[in-house]
Amino acid sequence: MDHVWTVEDHLAGAPPEHVALYRQVEALVHAQGPVVVSVSKTTITFKGRRRGFAGARPTRRGVRGYLDLMRPVDDDPRITNVTPYTARLFVHQYLLRSPDDVDATFEAWVHEAYRVGEGDHLGA
Repeated sequence: MDHVWTVEDHLAGAPPEHVALYRQVEALVHAQGPVVVSVSKTTITFKGRRRGFAGARPTRRGVRGYLDLMRPVDDDPRITNVTPYTARLFVHQYLLRSPDDVDATFEAWVHEAYRVGEGDHLGA
């Protein structure tokens, strides 16, 4: 039988400080509004009414994840890669190393990404 991945699978064995950092990101995402959590072998994805908009998982180096935004953000050390996904969406890979990385700027990105999950990019 195939293994069904869970959030706890991703947290198992991760450094406790990175699990706590993941929980901080998770709480921030859930504070945006209704979210569906979809777990796979590679990441934990957060989905809005229209689409997935963010992902996160604790690693040995911190919390790695992605945010789908309607504009490129490339002038921040937390953003490790930006890839155009469609004409209106850009996938931003990020790495958070400490709770200080979850600041007002990161919170604004999560809010923007949530709006993508709700389909705001379709009317742009």
